[in-house]
Amino acid sequence: MYEVQISGVALKLLSEKAIYIEDYKILLVSDVHLGKSETFQSRGIPIPNTVNQVTIDRLHKLCHRFEPKKLIILGDLFHSRSALVDEVLENWSAFTSSIDAEVQLLVGNHDRALVPTLKQCSIDCVTDAIRLDQFVMSHEPYSQTGLLNICGHIHPCVRIKTKLDNLRLPCFYLEKLQNRLILPSFGEFTGGCEVPLSASTIAYVIGDNRVIPFEKH
Repeated sequence: MYEVQISGVALKLLSEKAIYIEDYKILLVSDVHLGKSETFQSRGIPIPNTVNQVTIDRLHKLCHRFEPKKLIILGDLFHSRSALVDEVLENWSAFTSSIDAEVQLLVGNHDRALVPTLKQCSIDCVTDAIRLDQFVMSHEPYSQTGLLNICGHIHPCVRIKTKLDNLRLPCFYLEKLQNRLILPSFGEFTGGCEVPLSASTIAYVIGDNRVIPFEKH
């Protein structure tokens, strides 16, 4: 865990690829992509279903550890319409029933066409950015002067090269000029987009169960 002060509020950046805001008792994750394995399976590509449960178990442990009042998924909870099989929906429903937190899905690009079905499954869907005091939370990057934008969608990661290693690691990505903090993808079975380091950015890299800030001076 790495605690950073942004806009006067302490944000706990967790090595589990989530953010906890203690002042508001809110846990944030993004890009969970449940059912991605089922989507691949529907196209004849054999991917094990276990990745869904691994992802949900990790989220359950975070909720047990921090006991948030609210869990907000910043988009792409599900991967596609093919993801909405009974097993995936039942496992998600069992998870939400097992925690005390209010659960809210801020709809992402992968969820958008699924909203009518998700509402039938009693999933609280929000289609607009969520404003909370000095923050604006969104799925895709959102331009809002004066407010810190916390978002997902990009799946940021950095490449770290040494003489011995060439690693590609997920990160929280702070763009200072845009006043924006981008979460890594939470899902177990997701890719990543390499982001550049500059004097106006900080990558809080996740590795070995730690969060380590990387800056370019």
